[in-house]
Amino acid sequence: MSAWQIPVFGVRHLSPAGAWHLRRYLDEVRPKVVLVEGLADADELVPHITKKATKPPIAILAYTDSLPVRTLVYPLARYSPEYQALHWAKEHDARVEFIDLPSDIFLALQDVEAELHERARHAAEEAAKEDKGSGGHGDTERDETGASEEPVTNSWSPERPASVYEQFAERSHEPDYETYWERQFEHNRSLNSYRLSAFEFGRALRDLEEDRPRWRAENLVREAYMRRRIEAVLASGVKPEKIVAVVGAFHAPVLNGEYPAMTDDELKSLRRRSSKLTLMPYSYFKLSSQSGYGAGNLAPAYFELLWNALEQGDIHELPGRYLSLVTRHLRETGTHRSTAEVIEGVRLARTLSALKDGSAPTLRDLRDAAVTLLGHGDRGSIQEALARVDVGTAIGELPKGVSRTSIQEDFEREMESLKLDKYKTTVKQELTLDLRENRRAKSDEAAFLDLHRSSFLHRLRVLEIGFAAKIASGQQSTTWAEKWHVQWSPENEIALVEAVLLGETVELATGYKFKTQLEKCASIAEAADMIRDACQCGLMSSMELARRRLQELATETSEFVAVAHAAHQLGQVARYGDVRQFDPEPLLPLIEELFVQGTLSLFATANCDNAAAAGVLIAIDELNKVSLEFHERVEEPMWIERLQKLADADDRNPVLSGYACAILLERGLIANESLACEVSRRLSPGIAADLGAGWFEGLSKRNRYALLARQPLWEQLAEYVTSLDDGQFRRALVFLRRAFGSFSPQEKRHIAENLGECWGVHADTASELIEQPLTEQEEQTLSDLNEFDFGDL
Repeated sequence: MSAWQIPVFGVRHLSPAGAWHLRRYLDEVRPKVVLVEGLADADELVPHITKKATKPPIAILAYTDSLPVRTLVYPLARYSPEYQALHWAKEHDARVEFIDLPSDIFLALQDVEAELHERARHAAEEAAKEDKGSGGHGDTERDETGASEEPVTNSWSPERPASVYEQFAERSHEPDYETYWERQFEHNRSLNSYRLSAFEFGRALRDLEEDRPRWRAENLVREAYMRRRIEAVLASGVKPEKIVAVVGAFHAPVLNGEYPAMTDDELKSLRRRSSKLTLMPYSYFKLSSQSGYGAGNLAPAYFELLWNALEQGDIHELPGRYLSLVTRHLRETGTHRSTAEVIEGVRLARTLSALKDGSAPTLRDLRDAAVTLLGHGDRGSIQEALARVDVGTAIGELPKGVSRTSIQEDFEREMESLKLDKYKTTVKQELTLDLRENRRAKSDEAAFLDLHRSSFLHRLRVLEIGFAAKIASGQQSTTWAEKWHVQWSPENEIALVEAVLLGETVELATGYKFKTQLEKCASIAEAADMIRDACQCGLMSSMELARRRLQELATETSEFVAVAHAAHQLGQVARYGDVRQFDPEPLLPLIEELFVQGTLSLFATANCDNAAAAGVLIAIDELNKVSLEFHERVEEPMWIERLQKLADADDRNPVLSGYACAILLERGLIANESLACEVSRRLSPGIAADLGAGWFEGLSKRNRYALLARQPLWEQLAEYVTSLDDGQFRRALVFLRRAFGSFSPQEKRHIAENLGECWGVHADTASELIEQPLTEQEEQTLSDLNEFDFGDL
């Protein structure tokens, strides 16, 4: 095709002034076709984007329909030039098309990028090995492999590296590029000035760009494709002057016939990944640079204020509006600021702007004024208020019927039927569930609403869709009550869309994930966790698969900690029976089998150091809970016999021996006299201080109130401490203080009173010995003990 030239409007993505000037330029040119930088295969989404009920911010999400999952996000705010271009075209019956590379090519470029980074990483590792072998320092220079370049992210990020842009800020004596851009472009209301300046800015960017081959190559490919799309429109009979292309300023200077368009062969040679497209609500936080989004802006809520001011023709009122909003948020949190301070803040912001020859205060000027007048010089005191005004909490909305994946549609149906849709906001809320049947409800669906809610939220948890997070409860035995924190974010939407690769609905995707995890599962503890997860998700078929897998694994291991955890988890699941509406009977034989395995391996496992003992102690507690809960089904006498053997043993970990003794004491199986004798034996001058105190530490980990009431125990402890020489006393005191470290102040005071009574000293004196924090040297003593080999005893 011969040389051609069409009107091109170069913008910065998410530029309010760019959108404002673009609307006026389109009114002037009245094009028949508007071409927009965006995924070429997303044209079918344009009618949904421009629907009246669609509320920005929103985003086009492209994703691969096979593993590994790659995603690409193209966000749009109300003040995005691209968004306003789409709306102008709709309002004026103009044809509109996206003209950038289609999503399948863009996503394949991510694969290429990942491969190159992997090669670079491997090359760097090999070079480091060679340097190490040759005695070199291992320093490497930046090379053309891209090893020093940042990896591709899953956000649309066509902006150039900050270092290039900062050159403009430095030459304009601005503190940063954001301030430079706002002062030079966002406040520029002269017709055509923005377009011409942005065009020249793009040309300058191309002259200043760093020599980054991969980045340059990608942009050359994109621009060749855009010219191909423009030529196709021209070939359809549209005159050049009736076409307007809206693209990033960097691309604007080369979208003309002087440069070659992509050929058919070149297009065929590009790698592709099969992909799909959908729309999703987005958020201002995600758009802000605080979230790490590469092509976002620092303060999306502030730039919406700027857009509104431009539309209303009162940009000079923006400083007062901004500082008033900051003041409002301060007042809401109990900090009063006067109207006079706001007025003085506006004056200061305008003065700061005038010092830079600006036509209006920039965001930086407004922030400085807010810190000075509203924060009284302390930025921290107004930081939260600034964040709310700058970033905001806005999240977009899409009307029903908008193009979505099957799992998104299923999610929305479930949210509506479970009456959870009101919780789909960016504000964190607490949700309390009662899983028991509501007998006053008029339908089965209403009677078990909270149970169904629980199953749904647990399915989202398993799928790692972060809408809901379960709050830990202090009442572990309460199986019918749950508390959740619920909060929506665009990241959740992306995770939801990615889950469609696992299944077309939330239930199917969760079931498939269980299946794939079970195929890889090699631990009975993990299998037991999956049984519990499946139960909480209400997926009984998955639960049965996990039970079978656990039974297979149980024949291959007798490792105490894993077996105890598995038995405990199954016990918890069995307790869910009535409330979760399932029959726990098939689990009971497996609980019995695991209980016997754990019981038989307890004594051998207790021959360990203190580091390992921490996990064993938890496992002992778990297996003891199983014996109490299912004492009619399990071999409880065998368990008690093994506990007694461990409690009496001198050749096992002393903390575990003391803990076994505490469980027997809790069960009422040790009389006061027997306890006093055991304390006397364990805490005697003939026993090493760390071993005796370690035993006492284990004893003190349970049933503290019962221990505090047993005066013979404290008499024996007082007598033991008194019998030690100075060196033994100092060493024993380290371990005794650790034993009392987790006691409450009230409990420590009670101990001090008991010991003080035995020693004939004031309780305050005894408290000093108990409550004094461990020194660094004492901590090292404990560390040395942890390295002690109990196998040598």
